[in-house]
Amino acid sequence: MEKYNQDEIDKNLQNFTGWEYKNNAVERSFLFKDFSEAFGFMTRVALIAETLEHHPDWSNVYNKVTMRLSTHDAGGVTEKDFAFVKKVEGLFASEMLG
Repeated sequence: MEKYNQDEIDKNLQNFTGWEYKNNAVERSFLFKDFSEAFGFMTRVALIAETLEHHPDWSNVYNKVTMRLSTHDAGGVTEKDFAFVKKVEGLFASEMLG
């Protein structure tokens, strides 16, 4: 998979709120009511990661989940990362509405 250039990254970022390009990865933080909701979200994201065979670098502190995506084999951000972002955004939106 080929690494995106800056123009491709910027174009894709326009489709998603809250994501930014930093240190050769796209990243975003998600805030939840409490630790339990944050951890539940991470569990559901883990299932997405397994399905896509692509895993985020992430951290969790109480109600905040921070996620970074980069395709290590390509040495940067690729289509694979934005496919992951799209699935995670769909999950997050459904959890906030549900």
